[in-house]
Amino acid sequence: MANYNRVILVGNLTRDPRLSYLPNQTPVVELGMAVNRKWKDPQGNPREETCFIDCNVFGRQAETANKYLHKGQQVLIEGRLHFSMWEAKDGTKRSKHRVVVDRFQFLGAPMGARDTAPRPAPAPAAGPQPTAQVPAPSAPPPPSAEEIPEPPPPEPDEEPPSPEGEGIPF
Repeated sequence: MANYNRVILVGNLTRDPRLSYLPNQTPVVELGMAVNRKWKDPQGNPREETCFIDCNVFGRQAETANKYLHKGQQVLIEGRLHFSMWEAKDGTKRSKHRVVVDRFQFLGAPMGARDTAPRPAPAPAAGPQPTAQVPAPSAPPPPSAEEIPEPPPPEPDEEPPSPEGEGIPF
């Protein structure tokens, strides 16, 4: 039986990205997204529900997300579901699904159209912090869709998907 774990979501960020570093100094950003669904019930009344999703971005993309994304911004993410289980301080077992982000794309107005500047990435806590205020250099524009790497081509022993959508396992 084949397995496929892929998530594609478009929604708005519920909070500013939170950047931290793993013990091996790999950057990781935690994002919160809200994805809305609108429909009409059988009586014709408009209905709406919101799904809140936590996401993690790792590596260089985490630094880019921290620098350019902000609360309320619309973003497209692509990744996979990850299930975590742990025991809370009170002894109860807890669990949660998260999306581990492989790629993301900025949606909505460009950064310059919002009259806001990108946030600088915080440095890992190590030693005293300088107290003098130094003007930040101008930041480069966010990466375009062309700069986001494409997934690798299929392995030679795999059959590429047909354009008619045949062979899709669902």
